[in-house]
Order: sequence, then structure tokens, then C-alpha cells
Amino acid sequence: MEKRSIIIYDTTLRDGSQSLGISFSLHDKLRITSELDKLKIDYIEGGWPGSNPKDDIFFKEVHKLELSHSKICAFGSTKRPKIKYEEDGLLKALVSAGVPTVTIVAKSWDFQVIEALSISLEENLELVYGTVAFLKDKGLEVFLDAEHFFDGFLANQNYAIEVLGAAQRAGADMLVLCDTNGGTMLGDVARIVKSVCETLTTPIGVHFHNDSGIAVANSILAVEVGAISVQGTMNGLGERCGNCDLTTLIPNLVLKLGYACHAADSLVHLTETSRVISEIANIAHNERAPYVGDSAFAHKGGIHVSALSKNTKTYEHIDPALVGNRRKVLISELSGKSAIEFKAKEMGIKMPSDVHLTKDILRRIKCLEDKGYQFEAAEGSFELIIRRATKEYVPFFILHGFRVITEKRENNEMVCEATIKVEVDGVVEHTAANGKGPVEALDNAVRKALVKFYPTIREIQLTDYKVRVLNEKAGTGAAVRVLIDQKGRGKHWGTVGVSENIIEASWQALIDGIEYMLLKELVDGKDGKEH
Repeated sequence: MEKRSIIIYDTTLRDGSQSLGISFSLHDKLRITSELDKLKIDYIEGGWPGSNPKDDIFFKEVHKLELSHSKICAFGSTKRPKIKYEEDGLLKALVSAGVPTVTIVAKSWDFQVIEALSISLEENLELVYGTVAFLKDKGLEVFLDAEHFFDGFLANQNYAIEVLGAAQRAGADMLVLCDTNGGTMLGDVARIVKSVCETLTTPIGVHFHNDSGIAVANSILAVEVGAISVQGTMNGLGERCGNCDLTTLIPNLVLKLGYACHAADSLVHLTETSRVISEIANIAHNERAPYVGDSAFAHKGGIHVSALSKNTKTYEHIDPALVGNRRKVLISELSGKSAIEFKAKEMGIKMPSDVHLTKDILRRIKCLEDKGYQFEAAEGSFELIIRRATKEYVPFFILHGFRVITEKRENNEMVCEATIKVEVDGVVEHTAANGKGPVEALDNAVRKALVKFYPTIREIQLTDYKVRVLNEKAGTGAAVRVLIDQKGRGKHWGTVGVSENIIEASWQALIDGIEYMLLKELVDGKDGKEH
């Protein structure tokens, strides 16, 4: 019997952003949205309009993205007590967000209603019904997140069901059972979700936190007993111990249990999406993450490798290519070369038939990765490597040297100045520029030196700059990885640099970004120069 299709709802941009140490910029949120759309996630929860300026701007800017599949969802709460629905600022912000779907969080645990909201149980039911009805009247698809539902069900089953019933009567399109504290065990999840699915007619979704380490298991079990939707985050990001990890959940549902979902069609992008989001969040990617981790299909010597050479099923539960990952012991063999050829084709680069060239590129990339380079969020640098190897790249300038000076003055003012000497077509340009920091000063100086030769450089904008220490045990002498995002002429690209010297790492990434745009201009039949 064919299993039902499961709706995947991503809340990385809201719940995921509540992770300790993570703060997504507007640009980050838009990039993540595009990545999730490529993975064919059904719903992307963009944030809480009306709660902060960044989310308000996101809902204005996200309409400019050309999404192919995902629906953008806005998050909010039930109306505040003692105020009219049409006068509630947060509800008005939800409607004004201009998205087709809204998710409303509501209290479903009687303890929370009395202690946190300080209102009566009946008044809470009225708020749930009225809020859902108000938003449905605006033509919106409305999901209800029943906060603390499992704790509420165990404490007062009748009231928890009443909350869902109020939303159902008001026309809610989905009732989402939330394990907000993340403490519900498997047996209770199975019993409660099954009971709710048999009691109510509205589709049921679930939202599990990972405080007990079983958010993915609970989500799978909920689907097995009747839930049709799961909320979660990429890489399990989220407050405290995180949320249900969609990078584990989705392949388990599709590859292990035979459920359908739209993301199944794009599962080959799963590992790439996972790693890109780690880089955007500026955190180390979990090497041991199931399916998408660097070590998920890594094998050392001995009997494992011997057996794998005969049949990969001996020590692998799936083909890593299904989720876009790779078998590390075979990285220098066909799977690795295929990856290079695939990326080259994706970038519009025609690879020569020379097998040795592909192997040389692969060795170069492996060597750089060993030094700390990562190219998942730096495809500009990756493309330059390939074009250098295929002789499509020629240097746009020769660097004779640069110097960066940082001075702290008596009034605590910091002054940074960079001087640089470059040569283009035999012409030497020696110039200087200031900046608020050493990287900005260097960026300003190199642009100033090159713009007379390549005026299109004026159109390059630096949109993001991230630094991550690669070996914290080395202290201030540790190597750092610098990731830079730039945009211009309707495109954006990422580049990377690695060094024990942060200025050198920044220089690598900055120059890759500039040369990437100039090379694209050249490939497109322009050269970036004035004529």
C-alpha cells in the first residue's frame, strides 16, 4: 500500500535562529530561503512580523526571490487579551506580511494559561477561536501551533483537546502538536498523537524539541501513527538542545520508511544544503551527523575497506550519493571525479576529456580542504580553481605588495590605512585608502587601485564577512577561515580564504571575489574595462 505524502515545514529562520551564538542577518535569511527552496521544503517559516525590524524587512524582500516550490510562512501568536482583533498590532503585521500562510502559537496546557497568560481557561479558548477565525476571514491558510501540547495532554487531556477543537471549529488548516520542553517519551507520543488523529478531522502536524535526544524518533513515530506534517530545522538548530533535525528526518522518512515528500525529489542536495547553512550560521558542521556529516560515510583501513571494495553494502546502510554525500575512502576514485565534473557542468564549464586534469583538480581541492578550506558556501573560489586548471583564467593584475597599518590614538579612535601596489597590463598603480577596520581599509585600497582599469568593480558590494577559528587549541596562532559574500549585477557569490594571518585570509577571499566577477564578465563577452 502506498504511504501518504508528508509535509515538511522548516523553522530554521525562527526557531533555529534562537540557537546560542547564532544571529542570522537579513542576507543570511534570504540565502537560506533560497537553499531550502532548492531542497523543495514545503513551508519556510520566515520569522515573526511585527516583533523586530529585521523580520519585517525579510517579508518585504523575500517576495523578490524567485522561489520554485516553497511557501513562505509568517509566525505569530493569538490576540492579546482585552484588545480588538483588528487593532492588535501583531495580527495586523501578520496580515500585512503578504504571505499565504500564517502559524499561530497558542497555549494548550492549562498550567501555562493560568501561570503565563494569567487568564481563564475559557478566555484562552475564545482567543484561539477568534484569532484563527480572524485570519481565515483574511483569506489566509492558518496553522495552529499548540504549545506544550504533550505536557498539557498528560496534565489535562480534555482541555488540551478543547484548544485544538476551538481552532478546528474556526477553520484551522493544520493543528500542530508541540513538545515545547522536549521531554515527552516515545510511548506517550505514539499514544497521544494516535488519540488526537482519531478524535479530530483537521490534519495533524508535530513539532518536537530535542531536549531528550529523541526529537527525530518522536517525529517519525508521530508520522507512523497518523501525523501528516513535521516541523523542524536544518542541522537540528534551535533553542537549548535544538529541534527535530530535518537532515536526518527527511532521508529516514523517504529512504527507510517509504514515505513521499517533495524534498525526496531533491534529496541529492541535502548534504550541500546542510553544509551551506552551517557556513552561513558560522558554526562548525557536525562531522558525525547522520547522512550529511563529513564522517557519515568515512571508512578507515582494515576489514571495512576490504569489504567495501567488494560490496559497499557491507558497511554502508545507503548509497551516500542519494543524499549528495560521498564515500571518503573512494574520494580519489570515480565518485570524486564525478563530483568535479558535475559541478563544472553546473557552472557552464566544458571540461576537457583529459582524465588526469580532473584528478589534478580533485587533488588540489583535497589539499586545500585539509588546510581548512570549505567550498560549499564559496562557489566563487571553487569555480576559479577549475577555470585556472582549464586555462580559462588569466590574472587580471599583478600584486607587488600591500601594507595595512592599524593605529589607536589617545582619544581611543582606531584608524586603519592600507597601501597597495598593483600592475595591470604593464601599468603600475600605487595607492592608499582608509577604513574602519583593516579589512575594510584593504578592500577600499584594492578597489581604488583597480577601478581605473576595471570600472565594473564599482558595482561589487561586500554583503557579508565571517571569520571562524579552525583550531581553537592553537590560541591566537590558530588558522582562520574567512568567508566573504559579494554581489553585483544581479548576482551574488561567496569566496574563501584560510591562513594563520587574518589579513592574509581576508585578502584571499576579497581578491577571489573581485576576480570572480571580472572572469564572469570576460566569459560573458565583456572584460570589465572601459572602451
